[in-house]
Amino acid sequence: MKRVLVSGGAGFLGSHLCDRLLKEGNEVLCVDNFFTGRRSNIHHLLDHKNFELLRHDVTHPLFVEVDEIYNLACPASPIHYQFDPVQTTKTSVIGAMNMLGLAKRLKIKILQASTSEVYGDPEIHPQPESYRGNVNTLGIRACYDEGKRCAETLFFDYHRQHGVPIKVMRIFNTYGPRMHPNDGRVVSNFIVQALKGEDITIYGDGMQTRSFCYVDDNIQGMYSLMNSRDGFTGPVNIGNPGEFTMLELANEIIELTNSKSKLVFLPLPQDDPMQRKPVIDLAKKELNWEPTIKLRDGLTKTIEYFEGVI
Repeated sequence: MKRVLVSGGAGFLGSHLCDRLLKEGNEVLCVDNFFTGRRSNIHHLLDHKNFELLRHDVTHPLFVEVDEIYNLACPASPIHYQFDPVQTTKTSVIGAMNMLGLAKRLKIKILQASTSEVYGDPEIHPQPESYRGNVNTLGIRACYDEGKRCAETLFFDYHRQHGVPIKVMRIFNTYGPRMHPNDGRVVSNFIVQALKGEDITIYGDGMQTRSFCYVDDNIQGMYSLMNSRDGFTGPVNIGNPGEFTMLELANEIIELTNSKSKLVFLPLPQDDPMQRKPVIDLAKKELNWEPTIKLRDGLTKTIEYFEGVI
């Protein structure tokens, strides 16, 4: 049995990771400041004998004894990370330093939940891990994009300078139950609007593309990366290479919800990337991982969740 720290453990991905770690027989220390994390995501775990919740902000040092660290702490949706951009950067950078410092002191493995946002608005499509990105350092998304890029830098510097064993995962668009209904991400936006019979808002002409990975596939990739061979650090893309336009996604959700919603087109936000699609050859090779859940099946499960929430 390992004692595992999950920062951001009450968030969308973090709560599912806590589920998986407990299922594997571990003790879990869930750390969250509840800026975007929610108690409802982990309410079912509060009485579990191997689960512990600690309200804490990772921008402050943490002194605990654990065997592994998953660093997921950071708001991940544009609405939330642009609400307080300075704090977003602090969470990514200072939070990473504090978690790395803890891993260094304890001589333990640490996984960084990085993001496909490090690729910015990519000029190479699809995106392999070797692509260095096209990020606007002055834009409204930079607090998140550059914060995560700096966190990756810190992880590799701690690895080279101090020998900290690291794993770096670049997460592409992920969806599923426990997404925040007002997080501004496209899947939750479209589902909530469709279920309420409201107009579905599409930014731009709707031809920009994304690749959508169901949360169970994502967590399997994360768990496989943490338990991959010694010396394999990543970064490794975890995402679904299936590519869909926003129009295709909206029409699929309208059909699955039997909604009467109409499509409304609005101006494209600044620096919104036109294409996102991961190359997952490295994940296949090193982790024996690839997504198994089709978009329609994942959307059906996600819609069922939001029907209960709304």
